[in-house]
Amino acid sequence: MSRDRVLERVAAEDVEFTRFLWVDHNSVLRGKAVTAPFLADRMESGIGLARSRQAANVLDVSQPVPGFNAVGEVRLLPDPDSFVVLPHLPAAAGMLCDLVELDGTPWDACPRSFLRGAVEAAGELDVVAAFEPEFALCKDKPVPGDLTLLDDSLCFDNTGFDAGNEFAVELSRSLRAQGIDTEIYHPEFGAGQHELTLRHAPALRAADNYVWHRAMARGLAAKQGIWATFAPSPKPGFRGNGNHLHLSLWRGGTNAFHDAADPFGLSVLARHFIAGVLAHMPALVALTCASVNSYQRLQPGHWSGAYAGWGPDNREAAVRIPSMLRGRESESVNIEFKASDSTANPYLALGALIHAGLDGVRRELDPGAPLTEDPNTVSEKRLRELGIEPLPRSLEEAVDALERDEHLMSVLGPARSVLYPAIKRSDVRDMKELGTELEYFTYATRY
Repeated sequence: MSRDRVLERVAAEDVEFTRFLWVDHNSVLRGKAVTAPFLADRMESGIGLARSRQAANVLDVSQPVPGFNAVGEVRLLPDPDSFVVLPHLPAAAGMLCDLVELDGTPWDACPRSFLRGAVEAAGELDVVAAFEPEFALCKDKPVPGDLTLLDDSLCFDNTGFDAGNEFAVELSRSLRAQGIDTEIYHPEFGAGQHELTLRHAPALRAADNYVWHRAMARGLAAKQGIWATFAPSPKPGFRGNGNHLHLSLWRGGTNAFHDAADPFGLSVLARHFIAGVLAHMPALVALTCASVNSYQRLQPGHWSGAYAGWGPDNREAAVRIPSMLRGRESESVNIEFKASDSTANPYLALGALIHAGLDGVRRELDPGAPLTEDPNTVSEKRLRELGIEPLPRSLEEAVDALERDEHLMSVLGPARSVLYPAIKRSDVRDMKELGTELEYFTYATRY
């Protein structure tokens, strides 16, 4: 969308405030807003932002990292293609922003620029992705020690459809009205848990679509007098909200992950990519399961992908190979990365996944034998023979693994490779001090 087209829509929709939004390192959507008369100017110049804002942890406390203090500013520069009119508020719209230096060059703490870099690293290959966010609907906003779910239906239960219908219909139609396609909706495993999947799209667009999905879901829920939370585990005993990530690489309009001669439909390229993801798996989860709360969900037996393996339609493997769709065999081949949730910045999560997979392609790595059994029923000896290990069991363990991973630390860049671990370690310290009850409350309300 051009700048002029954005201005036409702002006028046609009688928008007063257009938000310039970005996603911070804890996946919190933040921003500033511009009034309609000055939108054209600010789309060119951007809006100033203190550099230290990208050093904030989940409690909104900036961490003492060199280069992220009271001195210095960057600009919020909006992407016109990301423009939406917000359906739950009058006269409000938004655009997602790149964080740029004063001279307009990308800032090395900008998440969207990180994903762009990963896409560029794929060269002639086009990255296609889709997010599958799960969320819980609550009767009202949680309070410490208490969260009341909207329904107590079973997985795929028809009564769950009934309970969530008004909300789901409004959310799906609102997203589609802004050019964001949704595909499948259903009540999920946990009571009060629902899932509305997004249609696949080019990588940057896919991440943007997820950001708007979560923002609109939370806003529309509040408008209807209920509460939507995307927290991995908003209350003790909850099954867990994931945000599964689907990905494939394409070349010249053809799915480069597909090979009809392979038993799972996977090309050699796809297998190398999977091997790269597996090689970096312990470090990856620091970016894809990015909160203390994530590890309440990332547990064996929760179908959260808690084992560092790959397998056809294996929902306990971190990398699942979905079975092909009849009549769409070639185009439907993709990998599903299950060890991901909504506390992850989507641009960092998807970008890191791409970088990890491409490393496997460059080194022609072998993913080994697929996991065709439920790992919960297999002996530890057998899992070791297959080269399969449990993923980190805490954010602290995951950050340790990230800092040991030379490749991922390198692609994160000199600023973020210091900043990101510092933020996450501060989250670990803060949540220990708050205690379990306030941890659940913090994430249930923040996400």
